[in-house]
Amino acid sequence: MTFSDLGLSPKVLSAVSDAGYTKPTPIQAGAIPHALLGKDVLGIAQTGTGKTASFVLPMLTRLEKGRARARMPRTLILEPTRELAAQVEENFIKYGKNHKLNIALLIGGVSFDEQDKKLERGADVLIATPGRLLDHRERGKLLLNGVEILVIDEADRMLDMGFIPDIERICEMIPFTRQTLFFSATMPPEITKLTEKFLHAPVRVEVSKAASTATSITQRLVKSGNKPWDKRETLRNLIKAEDADLKNAIIFCNRKVEVSELFRSLLKHDFDAGALHGDMDQRARMQMLANFRDGKLRYLVASDVAARGLDIPDVSHVFNYDVPIHAEDYVHRIGRTGRAGRAGKSFTIATRSDTKYVDAIERLIGTKIEWHDGDLSTVTESEGEESPRRGRGAPRRAGRKDEDRKDRGERKKDRHAKRDETPEVPREEQPVAEVADIAERRARKDAIRSENERKSSGNRHEQRGDARPQRDRPGRHREDDDATVGFGDDVPAFMRIVAKV
Repeated sequence: MTFSDLGLSPKVLSAVSDAGYTKPTPIQAGAIPHALLGKDVLGIAQTGTGKTASFVLPMLTRLEKGRARARMPRTLILEPTRELAAQVEENFIKYGKNHKLNIALLIGGVSFDEQDKKLERGADVLIATPGRLLDHRERGKLLLNGVEILVIDEADRMLDMGFIPDIERICEMIPFTRQTLFFSATMPPEITKLTEKFLHAPVRVEVSKAASTATSITQRLVKSGNKPWDKRETLRNLIKAEDADLKNAIIFCNRKVEVSELFRSLLKHDFDAGALHGDMDQRARMQMLANFRDGKLRYLVASDVAARGLDIPDVSHVFNYDVPIHAEDYVHRIGRTGRAGRAGKSFTIATRSDTKYVDAIERLIGTKIEWHDGDLSTVTESEGEESPRRGRGAPRRAGRKDEDRKDRGERKKDRHAKRDETPEVPREEQPVAEVADIAERRARKDAIRSENERKSSGNRHEQRGDARPQRDRPGRHREDDDATVGFGDDVPAFMRIVAKV
């Protein structure tokens, strides 16, 4: 079968031929004829099998008739990430070079003004992320009641990662008579139920087992200790061992902070690396991807923002620095290599704490992944010990504060030791004269304190010109009080305790 057998227009066939393609992939051969007939399609296929062209080519053929009106796009394509949206735009430009279509890209990190200008001219094709699309809609710059075709790409990701409310709102704004196309590499049963809200009598095109991986990819698990420096050293050794066959590689991490840390570590060890994650501004993200595609960077450290649908044709290796928490992400990550029938390799670094995630991945793909150099049972105890190198979780070096804290602790211990060395005199052996002397000294201090308070109070009255005598107050000594100081000869028993001076 060739593309000419699918019913595409001559303009589209010419562009496909110029791009160097002659035979459609299974997902393209199964989906394009139904899409050209205006039917709803649910397409499931392995990543890297040409799902993007499965909806781009029939859309171009159908858009040859008619024209767009201002702020009313004719078609809408929703993507979960900015990179995927920009990549779809590139496909429309490549395959639509013989068409005079207006294409608008609505993604975050780009000026609203430029996007508004494209909408005002009328967009035949609108490619957007849900958040930015709703922003334009709420500002009154966009009307969706003219949409004829709706495409939800990476459907499981769109529905499973928090986009459900946005998708439902957008679908309510689009005419009920629209054509809807869903494409994804994985489609769990619970997500399939959700698609029933958006699809009407869809044609299910499943050219391979859902969540399966390409046979052209060699998959291996690599053991490592739990510490970050253990994993970084394992990755470096793995890269050096694969150097002969390694053209370029994407290294996936679970968190943005790990992307930054690993990126700095690779640069420190003279690896030609770049970083890509969701906190980077759009211009920096696109520039980093362009440098990697053009061969200016050999290694790209990325979060899962680069795992979905990015078409970088010739990636030789994928390294999972972290085992993905969601098993479906593993399929998408390693799908960045072995694309279009090429051979590829993927290595996943696993620690003892990753066992449950590895088991979930193997259940999903339906096969056991071989270990590169022995499984986790062969991890020695020394690999789990703390390294003397400074890293996250490593013991902090003693500084001035630590030394001061240590000195204070030693001085405190000395005081306690001296106090403990002082022999305690039993109560019954305490001399009565010593107890009386202590009581007398305390009473003398109380008397002096009371006299000082009386004098200071009198001075305040004199300063105010108040000649009134001081009133009796509790705790105050009057001048006509008895001059007896202390307890006399009757010393209470509780006063016989020797004070610790």
